[in-house]
Amino acid sequence: MITNQDKLKRVPEFHPYSKMLPGAAVAILVVADPSRVKYEEELRQLWIQDCSAATQNILLAAHSLGLGAVWLAVYPDPSRQNGMRELFSIPEEMVPFSIISIGYPAEPKQAADRYDETRIHREIW
Repeated sequence: MITNQDKLKRVPEFHPYSKMLPGAAVAILVVADPSRVKYEEELRQLWIQDCSAATQNILLAAHSLGLGAVWLAVYPDPSRQNGMRELFSIPEEMVPFSIISIGYPAEPKQAADRYDETRIHREIW
């Protein structure tokens, strides 16, 4: 969890889509430790799904509390990952995955309707 406003103000220096972070009440940085993966070699990338699920759960929890939250991708962009590592003193073997900006929204926004019936397949492709 990040509440240090000086650090949040520095993130847009290396993350071009994080302009809202300096105004956030808090941010959560999701970081993976690939050394803790317990599966055989072909499943070693499941940490990506784990971190995606954790990030989505944080977004849902924030929404349930009436907060606004934005998922900002860090992985797999090397400049964003290195920026996070440097700013937050994250060891090289750890993988910064996402940062979530959390706060009270300045204005209510309607959810975008992205439903496309042509992309739904039933029983067969």
